[in-house]
Amino acid sequence: MKTLSVLTSALTVLLLSPSALAQPDPMVASQDSWTRARAEAARRQAVEVRPQEARNVILFIADGMSIPTISAGRIFQGEQTGAGETETYVFEGFDQTALVRTYNTDAQVADSASTATALVTGYKTRTGAISVAANQGFEACAADATFPATLAELAGRNGQATGIVSTARLTHATPATMYAHSLSRNWESDADLPDMARAAGCRDIAAQLISFAQDEGIDLAMGGGRRNFLPDGAGGERADGRDLTAEWQGVVVQDRTSLLALPADGPEPVLGLFNDDHMSYEADRAGTDEPSLAEMTGFAIDRLSRHEGGYVLMVEAGRVDHAHHSTNAYRALTDMEAFDAAIETALARVDLDNTLVIVTADHGHVMTFAGYPARGNPILGLVRRSDPYRPGSAPSLTLDESGRPYTTLGYRNGQNVRTPDSPALDEADTLDPDYRQEVLVELEDETHSGADVALYATGPRAHWFSGSLEQNTIFHLITAALGWEDDAEGRGGSSQE
Repeated sequence: MKTLSVLTSALTVLLLSPSALAQPDPMVASQDSWTRARAEAARRQAVEVRPQEARNVILFIADGMSIPTISAGRIFQGEQTGAGETETYVFEGFDQTALVRTYNTDAQVADSASTATALVTGYKTRTGAISVAANQGFEACAADATFPATLAELAGRNGQATGIVSTARLTHATPATMYAHSLSRNWESDADLPDMARAAGCRDIAAQLISFAQDEGIDLAMGGGRRNFLPDGAGGERADGRDLTAEWQGVVVQDRTSLLALPADGPEPVLGLFNDDHMSYEADRAGTDEPSLAEMTGFAIDRLSRHEGGYVLMVEAGRVDHAHHSTNAYRALTDMEAFDAAIETALARVDLDNTLVIVTADHGHVMTFAGYPARGNPILGLVRRSDPYRPGSAPSLTLDESGRPYTTLGYRNGQNVRTPDSPALDEADTLDPDYRQEVLVELEDETHSGADVALYATGPRAHWFSGSLEQNTIFHLITAALGWEDDAEGRGGSSQE
C-alpha cells in the first residue's frame, strides 16, 4: 500500500533535492511517453464490459475533489514514489470516466448537502437541504411527510446491507444524506435546531441516524461527530439529555484499537465515533488512535460482504474539502492519498464481476494549477520554468510582475491575499505543511467551484457511466445497475416520527 504521509523534514529534503528539479533526458522522456501511451491505448481497447446486474455498490466520494485536485494530488504522490508526473491514482485506471454537472436547483455553485442529495436520491435540491425535495418547507417535519428515497432506504427495501464511512462528522452533509431528511444541514444536534424548527416538529440529524438504524436498519456507520450523540455535560452538546450511543442497537467503538479488535464476521451493527468533531486530517492522524480511511473501508467491506443479499456502501473522504476551505493544499493532497489507499483496499477485497465501484466528488474547489512549472518541479513549491531552447537544462525561478516568486498552486478566493507589501516567498514557506496558498479575492473562507467534477467507474454495468452526466443521473444508473428500476420513483418514509 502506498505511503500515506511523510515527515515535514523528509518532504522538504525530497522536494528541494537537485534530482527533484532535474529535467529528464529529452530522448528518454519522449520514448517513455510513446511507450506509456501505447500501453494505455492497449488497455483501453481491452476494456471488459460487464453487462450483468450488480450485487454490491460502493460509492466513493472525495468531498471537494476538483480535477486540479486530482492532477496536483497525483504529482504530489508521484514525488514520494519517484514516478513524478507519470504517477496515477488507483481509480484513474478504472474502465470508465465521465464529467458530472454539479449545479443545484437554486445555485450555480452548490454545497455538499444538495450535491450529495442528488447522488443518493436522484433529485437535485436546494442549497443546504438533506434529502428533501427542493419545494419542501416546514411541512416536511410533519409525522406523515414523505421524501425522496435514498440509496440506504432502497437497499433496505431490497434486502441489502448498508454502510456509511466518512472522515467527517457522521452528521455532516454528505453522509447525512444517506439516512436523514432535513431542511437544513446545520441541524446536526438538537441543540442546533432553531425555535421555528422545534415548533414544526423537526428532528436533528443525529437522532435520525439512530431512528433510521432502528426502523430501516443500517449495518455500519463510522466517522466523527461524537459530540452530537452525547448530552451536554457528558462530553456532548445535546440539550435533550439523550445519550444516543446508548440507544444504538449494536456495538459502539470510539477508537482504532477497539475497531480493529472486532471480528470481521460479527453480527451486530457497528457505530464508530472516533472524534468529537471531524476526524483528524491524514497528515495529523499519527498522534491519534483514529483508524485510517483505508482501515474503515476494509472493515466495512469485510462486515457487509457476509450479507447474502449484497450491500450498498458510501465511503467519503470528507476532509479534502475542509483543507481546501483553509487554502491548505498539503492537507488536501495528503487526504487524497488516504482516499486512493482506501480505494486500493476495496479493490483487493471485492469481485468486480459483482461489485460496481464508483469514484466521484460532490463538487469542486477553486484551487488553481498554473504558472508553467517545469516537469519535476515540486508541486507545492515555487514555479521554476524550463528553457524550451535548451532541452535538459536546469529550470530557473520565475518571477511575477513585482519581481517576486510565486507558487504553482493557488486559490481563486479565501483569506490569504497577497499584497504588494507581502514578503517574497521562499521554498521553506511553501513546503511547510501548515502553509496556506495565496488567493486572489479575499473572503472569510475559500469557496466551492461550479466546474464539472470527474467520475470513474468499474465493475458491472460501469459502461453506463460515461460522457457528460447530470449529477442526479448517477443515482438512476446505480439503481438500474442493481436492478431497482421499479423502486427508483419511491418515496422514503418519514424520519420525523
